[in-house]
Amino acid sequence: MPRSIFSVLIALLALLAAGCGTDLKDPDQEKKYEGPFRETANVLTLYSDSARVMVRLQTPMQEDYENGDVVFPDGIDVEFLEEGETVTSTLRANYGKQERNKDLYLVRGNVIVHNLQKQEKLETEELYWNKAKAQIYTDKFVKITTPEEILMGHGLEANQDFSNYRIKKVTGVFSLKE
Repeated sequence: MPRSIFSVLIALLALLAAGCGTDLKDPDQEKKYEGPFRETANVLTLYSDSARVMVRLQTPMQEDYENGDVVFPDGIDVEFLEEGETVTSTLRANYGKQERNKDLYLVRGNVIVHNLQKQEKLETEELYWNKAKAQIYTDKFVKITTPEEILMGHGLEANQDFSNYRIKKVTGVFSLKE
């Protein structure tokens, strides 16, 4: 009997030693989760100044990250308002990202900006919107359609409501009048 107890104790000690064989890992060396800490569906965000709504942003999905950045993976619709509820221009894109520390938005994929008052449309694949400076800009190819002509070029700077703009390098102008 003492020999069987001794055998059982040795077997238990062997199992205990095998269980302790795994090394403890330093948590700082482990790969950290870099995905969103929050996902919100069907978001409507209003930006105001002096209690007047100036910008209305809608998105089907918003992802918030630890560093303060926000990603709109399923697209973004922005309306710029004047005098309360009058929409002066719109911006739409398939993807958007806000860098919160710079107050800068990047939109990509089928980007369309409409100036509703002047009936002008901007089309590009990538556009930056600096909310603090109320400016939009890009270095990519742009196409602007006005009631009279189509302008094409590379690079653009404009105010956020797209009422004034400058194409950096014009590559074509086509008149729509006959």
